[in-house]
Amino acid sequence: MLTIGQLAEYAGVTTRAVRHYHQIGLLPEPDRDASGYRRYDATAVVSLIKIRTLANAGVPLSQIRLMLDADETTFADAAERIDERLREEIDRLEASRKQIAQLVAGDSLVLPPEVVRYLDRLREIGASERMVAAERDGWILIAARWPDQVTTWMPSKFAQLEDPRLVRIYRLGSELLETEGDTEPGLRELADIMAEMAEEAYRRGEPDVAESVHDDLPFDLLDSLALEASPGARRLLDLMHERGWARWTRLERWPKPPA
Repeated sequence: MLTIGQLAEYAGVTTRAVRHYHQIGLLPEPDRDASGYRRYDATAVVSLIKIRTLANAGVPLSQIRLMLDADETTFADAAERIDERLREEIDRLEASRKQIAQLVAGDSLVLPPEVVRYLDRLREIGASERMVAAERDGWILIAARWPDQVTTWMPSKFAQLEDPRLVRIYRLGSELLETEGDTEPGLRELADIMAEMAEEAYRRGEPDVAESVHDDLPFDLLDSLALEASPGARRLLDLMHERGWARWTRLERWPKPPA
């Protein structure tokens, strides 16, 4: 006859687990001997080993009693259902692992590869990580709204980076994000370059993304995102207004023409 400690050690579980199995009615609790100790026989050892085996296989404790009492056919059916549940759980965990891997990868968590390559290109031309992070957040808004179109816009975005003025915008913007002193000169230079490029694009009649998709909300969110991220964004918007442009995220004259 075994004590609870000897039983637990033999079956490869803890005494706490044995007591829990008693509490939920999974393992019958034996009578105590004259000394007040529980004594377990061989049948209890066999039962506990079966319980441990089923529990380790992923069978919920609530179903183990049914399986222990089941005939061969019922046991097989129950095992098949549990196996299916475990397969579903494995699929869920594999999906979670892929998401974690993407999270470790950084930008690729919620962005298509083309946009990730664009962000890497920004790093190559000298954009700071803070600037790249702001750009990434903006693309997250765009990609969520237009997941199918966003990749078709990327070739033109890469081509625009061949213009040294745009490179200057990203580098100067990176500097301004880190500047704690007077940013007015830098903001004015930034507004001048952006307004100049906007005017050229407007005169060439280049299509504006916002017009092609007929949706203002993402661009309103982009403006809001910039205003929330940087104290200088409000001043930059004012400077763009002074130069005749409503914003920097799309080609739109200021003041806005009457409808």
